[in-house]
Amino acid sequence: MKKSAGILFYRLDNKRLEVFLVHPGGPFWKNKDNGTWSIPKGEFAENELPLDAAIREVKEETGISCSGTFIELNHIKQKGGKIIYAWALEKEIDPVEITSNTFEIEWPPRTGQFKSFPEVDKGDWFKIKEAKEKINSAQTGFIDELAQKLKLPLQE
Repeated sequence: MKKSAGILFYRLDNKRLEVFLVHPGGPFWKNKDNGTWSIPKGEFAENELPLDAAIREVKEETGISCSGTFIELNHIKQKGGKIIYAWALEKEIDPVEITSNTFEIEWPPRTGQFKSFPEVDKGDWFKIKEAKEKINSAQTGFIDELAQKLKLPLQE
């Protein structure tokens, strides 16, 4: 069973919760929006601690270094069966400054040509209502749980 770990970044704008999400890179995701965004995350091996993996994956996908007081969130299972472990961290992030590592695939398919694409092609801040439209539906529980732990209402 595949497992991933990631960080749900958040900030409070006038006591209103906002979360930072990333959009997957590559040609398959190019014209897809709602339901495709995610917390920055990635897979990890059995011998790696999930929080260590989350910190490493966030750095690889966004260039963001993580430290501070992490809020552990309950893990979720996505439709494909992958288990996602997550932590929340309050941090200010400038979306234009994120940088991602790349992956290579045959593109266009069956041409023998390989092209590199960023794992994450963009990131942005969202208020809760829009975040829940953008994020992979299985991950909405992370947002709800964070609001509950911060004792904040889920504003529109």
